[in-house]
Amino acid sequence: MISTSNVTLRVGKKALFEDVNIKFTEGNCYGLIGANGAGKSTFLKILSGQLEPTSGEVIITPGERLSFLQQDHFKYDEFPVLDTVIMGNARLYEIMKEKEVLYAKEDFTDEDGIKASELEAEFATMNGWEAESDAASLLNGLGIDTDMHYRMMKDLNGPEKVKVLLAQALFGNPDILLLDEPTNHLDLDAIAWLEEFLIGFDNTVIVVSHDRYFLNKVCTQIADIDYGKIKLYAGNYDFWYESSQLLIRQMKEANKKKEEKIKELQEFISRFSANASKSKQATSRKRALEKIQLDDIQPSSRKYPYIDFRPNREIGNEVLTVDGLSKTIDGEKVLDNISFTLNREDKVAFVGGNELAKTTLFQILMGEMEPDEGTYKWGVTTTQAYFPLDYGSEFDNDYTIVEWLTQYSEEKDATYVRGFLGRMLFSGDDGVKRVKVLSGGEKVRCLLSKMMISGANVLLMNEPTNHLDMESITALNNGMIKFPGVILFSSRDHQIVQTTANRIMEIVPGGKLIDKITTYDEYLESDEMARKRQTYTVAEGEDN
Repeated sequence: MISTSNVTLRVGKKALFEDVNIKFTEGNCYGLIGANGAGKSTFLKILSGQLEPTSGEVIITPGERLSFLQQDHFKYDEFPVLDTVIMGNARLYEIMKEKEVLYAKEDFTDEDGIKASELEAEFATMNGWEAESDAASLLNGLGIDTDMHYRMMKDLNGPEKVKVLLAQALFGNPDILLLDEPTNHLDLDAIAWLEEFLIGFDNTVIVVSHDRYFLNKVCTQIADIDYGKIKLYAGNYDFWYESSQLLIRQMKEANKKKEEKIKELQEFISRFSANASKSKQATSRKRALEKIQLDDIQPSSRKYPYIDFRPNREIGNEVLTVDGLSKTIDGEKVLDNISFTLNREDKVAFVGGNELAKTTLFQILMGEMEPDEGTYKWGVTTTQAYFPLDYGSEFDNDYTIVEWLTQYSEEKDATYVRGFLGRMLFSGDDGVKRVKVLSGGEKVRCLLSKMMISGANVLLMNEPTNHLDMESITALNNGMIKFPGVILFSSRDHQIVQTTANRIMEIVPGGKLIDKITTYDEYLESDEMARKRQTYTVAEGEDN
């Protein structure tokens, strides 16, 4: 168990948390939620001991081991992948290294023998003989193939490092597990594996995530941070949302009834306070009026942008025809004879772990890259708006936000442009901020403003939820559902894929395309999906 006693953290004169008393118990998975800047990651750092509170303390049951997801992706660059995972249990890794040093000694003494015996006993107690196989199992589950387990961490790319660090946090059955955005950079298959792992995990988990589906799947309780306080709700994210909204409605209804009673009493007092025969009743009403207290309904710190993609013209029957597209990059066949035709009602989700293939296809369709073979043709009534995976160059300039967005608008009036920015929570002095200093979330909101102002009837979006908070993801989800045009998109957010897409495409290893008119959940349950996964598992086993 882990709990806090009067934990307060002040940053300057501002209290980020004040007198937080909360208890996290064994057998529960807690989703820690709150608006951007509410202090979710900061609170996890306090719980893990990485950050000292201004006052108060964190209490952990004696003898329990705490593990957390490391955020420094370069910390273990000089270590092998498998060693990095086992380091998740620091004492076990220390014993392994001590044993190596002892058994490597040429002059092995009796004292060394006693020490080795003690280490072996402790090693066995900690299931040390299963350490490598347990670490390998975690890595394989997250999509890190066996041939990568003995590579150095510095040889892995960013998403691969994230998976290894996640395996490190999960390793060794920790008593308390703290996970800050564990689904970031994971493909949907790896997220699904992590969900099942956490559902079967018997100890205490506290997780920060912007993935609503993930929180719904794994959480038994929600810890909501708002205005420096943390309130616990039983149930998953959807239950929290319904409960919190119901509580607000009940408080508003109660206040409305109280206000009506106040008005009634005030009218009586006003009419009869000077009337001798009614003076006692008026005095009684005054006492009753003084006892009525309205509930203090503090507005939430959460802010929802308004995302509304409105096409300037209706799309025709001919949308996009792709015929035999192939592309090889650095000797790898990324796309192999890809062909499909889009219909005017299609909202297509590109799923699976082949990120390079998805990005390559988007770049070809937007004219940023030439295919080796094949053709594609957009319908004459179509106009496209594009959200790229790598958008850094978009903001490598000295424009203010208003100037940046104005260049993409047919209407150059600043008030018109500011209207779009206002919907995306840029107001007042925000308009004169330089785009090159914006945060990741602010840049994404700028790009979504650009897509809205374009009036396009076809949207191409490559991982648009990266860097967005829960409120912005919800708003984007709603905007995609309402959009009357065509969408081609990839996203690691299960709920966006499930609620938006009516067609699923997956480019599997080797560059071949699976194309199904179905929902995402139905696709995952389909016989073909099961056969496909089995085929690739067998193929990987044969290669190894």
